[in-house]
Amino acid sequence: MAKIERLQKLRAIVQEGGGPRRIQRQHESGKLTARERLALLFDENTFVELDLFVKHRCTNFGMEALETPAEGVVTGYGHVEGRLVYAYAQDFTVMGGSLGEMHANKIVKVFDNAMKVGAPVVGLNDSGGARIQEGVDALSGYGKIFYANTQASGVIPQISAIMGPCAGGAVYSPALTDFIFMVDGTSHMFITGPQVIEAVTGEKVEAEELGGSMTHNSRSGVAHFRGPDDAHVIAQIRRLLSFLPSNYMEKAPEYQMGEPNDYIEGLNSIIPDNPRKAYNMKEVIAEIVDYGDFMEYQQYYAANIITCFARIGGKSVGIIANQPQVLAGCLNVNASDKAARFIRTCDAFNIPLLTIADVPGFLPGVDQEYSGIIRHGAKMLYAYSEATVPMITLITRKAYGGAYLAMCSKELGSDMVFAWPTAEIAVMGSQGAANIIFSREIRKSVDPEAARAQKIAEYEEEFNTPYKAAERGFVDDVIVPATTRRRLIDALNMLSGKKVQKPGKKHGNIPL
Repeated sequence: MAKIERLQKLRAIVQEGGGPRRIQRQHESGKLTARERLALLFDENTFVELDLFVKHRCTNFGMEALETPAEGVVTGYGHVEGRLVYAYAQDFTVMGGSLGEMHANKIVKVFDNAMKVGAPVVGLNDSGGARIQEGVDALSGYGKIFYANTQASGVIPQISAIMGPCAGGAVYSPALTDFIFMVDGTSHMFITGPQVIEAVTGEKVEAEELGGSMTHNSRSGVAHFRGPDDAHVIAQIRRLLSFLPSNYMEKAPEYQMGEPNDYIEGLNSIIPDNPRKAYNMKEVIAEIVDYGDFMEYQQYYAANIITCFARIGGKSVGIIANQPQVLAGCLNVNASDKAARFIRTCDAFNIPLLTIADVPGFLPGVDQEYSGIIRHGAKMLYAYSEATVPMITLITRKAYGGAYLAMCSKELGSDMVFAWPTAEIAVMGSQGAANIIFSREIRKSVDPEAARAQKIAEYEEEFNTPYKAAERGFVDDVIVPATTRRRLIDALNMLSGKKVQKPGKKHGNIPL
């Protein structure tokens, strides 16, 4: 039929986006097209496109004569590992992926539909920004998207991938989502670009240094993951989705696990005899998670604390762990923010939390105090205290003072606290404690140095062990390190039916 032929012809024209020349230019710049990206994201032949024939309504500056296929954004749904996912991909080959009224409406419809059925949303951002010709209509479009992001927050997982430019007001939609991925070399995020900064402040900076993937993954903390190219980033997104439920009412999918190793001999000797010597906490994590496989969140930011997704006994878990190799595992401003955000994300989506503590304290210093370590550290306390998911804590070595509490102590809601025999749970380290408690005796002794050493040894014997905490019930069990994985699997199974009724209120007031 002629009408069917016309439909097929129109569909082919729109699906070609900006045409062969612009597609070639997109490839030459190291980027895939919007539809190529979606083809990698979704299981083969499952993507269903929506609003293919939507057009803009702008008549300013000659726009009435300008065709913008699919309005510069491809939207729809499909399956990722058999699970329903919604997505939108901005098409840079069509007016630089610029956002106008109808472009925004298509994205908002994705969120509306995803919220109705409880499915994650993946946004692939590659846009020159607001479509200037549409003026305030374009700004209104951004506002609608920000509102949709906020309404969906904590209801469905939201993932943003920056796969080209993302500047000005456009950066706030990704910033409102749960996870941000960036591509090395081709993605940039900033409120004001290098030219504007130079004109206003006189500072000279390149786009990559100002808003590139490593800048936001290591310095600003805006982004959470990075990859060398579009394909790698999309593969990471698929992997991340495997750890997440489809919405806040579900649990993450469980995966088949091979025969568990009940006794991991290497963990018995992983803690150095010298208490000042560092070890790599990632080696501990690799030993206790399924197949040694975990996906780090903000790997390059605040590396003194590790946050990652993994599976233990086939179940998704979020892990927060001090890293003794960086700042001795101290908590500081950035580590507190990183951990608090991760805790709240896991709690929102029913992912149990495993906290592994080896923390000497909060990082001392004038800079930390001026930067608000009190306020930022309180975010961790708040996040743990507010969480209702199963929470398990493992103390491997040091757990001193307020930082002991901040790493999900019993008092903050941990359901199960395990400690290794190497754990030291105290208000402070033995040297500092002995100097305060026994200062007069040490001062009056014939040999102050010998007296100090004796008192330090006495304090260590009495308090720098896990047994005082275990006597008080703050530690549920002191375990052989080699049995850790088996004990964690048992605890997770036991806690799988956990339910917590929190006080009725509009919402709490986290110290932002």
